[in-house]
Amino acid sequence: MKIGLIKERKSPPDRRVVFTPSKLTKLQERYPAAEIFVEESAIRVVPDSEYAAAGFTVTNDVSNCDILLGVKEVPVDALIADKTYFFFSHTIKKQPYNRKLLRAILDKNITLYDHETIVDAENSRLIGFGRYAGLVGAYNGIRGFGIKFELFNLPKAETLTGIDQMIEKLRRNVLPPIKIVISGTGKVANGAKEILDGMKIKQVSVDDYLTKKYSDPVYTTIGVLDYNKRKDGQILDKQDFYANPSEYESDFERFANVSDIFMAGHFSAADAPVILTNEMLRSPKNKIRVVADISCDVEGPIACTIKASTIAEPFYGYNPVTLSETDFHHPAAIVVMAVDNLPCEIPFDASEGFGEMFLEHVIPALFDGDREQILHRAKITENGKLTPRFSYLQDFVDGK
Repeated sequence: MKIGLIKERKSPPDRRVVFTPSKLTKLQERYPAAEIFVEESAIRVVPDSEYAAAGFTVTNDVSNCDILLGVKEVPVDALIADKTYFFFSHTIKKQPYNRKLLRAILDKNITLYDHETIVDAENSRLIGFGRYAGLVGAYNGIRGFGIKFELFNLPKAETLTGIDQMIEKLRRNVLPPIKIVISGTGKVANGAKEILDGMKIKQVSVDDYLTKKYSDPVYTTIGVLDYNKRKDGQILDKQDFYANPSEYESDFERFANVSDIFMAGHFSAADAPVILTNEMLRSPKNKIRVVADISCDVEGPIACTIKASTIAEPFYGYNPVTLSETDFHHPAAIVVMAVDNLPCEIPFDASEGFGEMFLEHVIPALFDGDREQILHRAKITENGKLTPRFSYLQDFVDGK
């Protein structure tokens, strides 16, 4: 089996890679029959020379490979027909901007596995960059608060060596007795929590967070039943929320009225209610001054996320009265951080972690006949057609 690491070609450039040399070495040791090739790249976080020094073939042509591994979407003109690809295709939610890509994958008889569709038997995702989005998003949220109130000016995460230095920089600064709320219970939220724990900020219960005052900064984490409630007043379990999101409405205002920073790390379903509304933000009781929308759903459950921001310009201001962007230094502005590619700020750490997950969950399936059906569940296309699991995309492909 010939495996190739492909060059990232999407613009703006993404420096991440599925496998760093150390993880690729582990792969080779565990599966000696694998032949590994690395496509030349001038932007990858790990230079070509380090792959070559580790004993891997670096080449400008990976068309001899059976399996091609990338991170972001592959441009249509760079797709190689009749191959098996792994990358984030951003097609499974019928994203219009990638319809052409999915059509090309089918036309070129490509077998596509999307990193996002690699799940276990309970449909829980096995690999991703969520933790790293949470880490950088929380760092940026604290950084934005410091800039907004002229308390400190942290360097950009992309200028630092990684997670340890991010936490080191954060701990050099003193926060006032603010309250920080994190929504979500998955990898993204846990990444944000990791940053706050590294800063030695105290975690408190939801009840204490809502009712008590503190002389030091504190944070709490909230799940879907903390920030949503049934419209009919029934108190059921979270499975009911997942099954019937349209029967719920936001219960987040009680957090908005006591929080200084909101770090949004939740997953939002299509029919789920808006969590943080303009009415909440306009309210004289609202205390939120910084929203770090790590999930970054534009025009989604966070009303002030009206656009994605960038690594170059991570912050913008939002005026909840005019419902428009403004200078984030303006006294009435809510600072919004909504970078949609946060892990790119720590590409080496993110790549190391991603490779570890891919080596644990995906590579064995390639060599053991897919014993746990991981590849079967993840496969989007095969033999020029959508697989049954993803047949719902047919009308999207057809342009309907």
